[in-house]
Amino acid sequence: MRAELSCRLVPDTLWDLTAPLLPRFPIRPQGGGTSPLSERAVFTAVVYVLTSGCSWRLLPDTFGVSSATAHRRFTVWSNSGLWQALDRAAAEQLGRGSEAGWVAAIVDAAHLRRRADG
Repeated sequence: MRAELSCRLVPDTLWDLTAPLLPRFPIRPQGGGTSPLSERAVFTAVVYVLTSGCSWRLLPDTFGVSSATAHRRFTVWSNSGLWQALDRAAAEQLGRGSEAGWVAAIVDAAHLRRRADG
């Protein structure tokens, strides 16, 4: 993925807020599977889908994340309360700046997408 797009969608300030809020996935005791993806890359892909309005299956390959992975993580993150926690963290740490507005747009889009996904 182009660094410019990634930094625009998920600036460092937003990532610094988000990273500690993401649920951790346990290591598989049996091993195997695919190597883990960068959480930031997955989060950026999810933010792209949320803010662009594209469908999960049309997620561009440039993100390096499959649409199934992006959707699966979105579901896990939604069920874990990530979007509400991110909204609270942004209100506490960012105030009313432009990045706080971007976080609010992402959170609103996540709530709408979650209802649409069922």
